[in-house]
Amino acid sequence: MAEHIHPIFDRILQRSDREAQLKQRSKVIWMTGLSGSGKSTLALALERALYEKGFVAQVLDGDNIRSGLNRDLHFSEADRQENIRRIAEVAKLYLDSGIIVICSFVSPTRAIRGMARDIVGEKDFVEIFVNTPLEVCERRDVKGLYAKARAGEIADFTGISAPYEAPEHPDFEVLTSDRDVEDCNQQILDYLMTHIRH
Repeated sequence: MAEHIHPIFDRILQRSDREAQLKQRSKVIWMTGLSGSGKSTLALALERALYEKGFVAQVLDGDNIRSGLNRDLHFSEADRQENIRRIAEVAKLYLDSGIIVICSFVSPTRAIRGMARDIVGEKDFVEIFVNTPLEVCERRDVKGLYAKARAGEIADFTGISAPYEAPEHPDFEVLTSDRDVEDCNQQILDYLMTHIRH
C-alpha cells in the first residue's frame, strides 16, 4: 500500500510562510492534569487572551474531540492511546499551518504524553501541568464525574480507578487551587510570549 502514497509536503506552502503572514511562531501548548483541574477553563481563557493580542490560536479539548473525531473511542488503555495519537496528529497539522494549538487533555501517563511530544516534535511541544490536588478536583466536580466514579458507575476513571502520572519535568507548571483564572492565565501568557512572538 505504501508504494501508492505520494506525499506533496515539499510542494505546499511551508510553515515558515504561514508564520510570517500571521506574525507568530506556532507551538503546541499541551495542558495536562486531572479532570476538574481547570484545563479547559484555562485553555479557553488563553485562547481569548491570545486572540485579543493578535495571535491566531485554536483550542482542542477532550470532550469536543470525543464528540466528533474520536467518538468511536472509549476509555480503555488502547483507546486512550489512540485518542491522544489522533489529537497529536491533528495538532501537528495546525502547527504546520502556523497556528498556536492549545490542547486540553488529561493524557494521564508519561508514556502517552511522550508519544504526543514525539509526534509533534520536541522543540514545538510545550507541556503545561495544570497542577490541582485530587481533593480540589473532586470538590469542584462540575460534571459530577468523580461522584459517579466513586459509585462505580464510571470505570477506568483517571485519579480514582485509573492512574494519573504527573509530569516529572513539565515546561511550565500552574497551581490552580489557590489562584483565580486570571492570575493563572497571566502566568501562562508571560511564559509563552518568548515562545510565540515572531
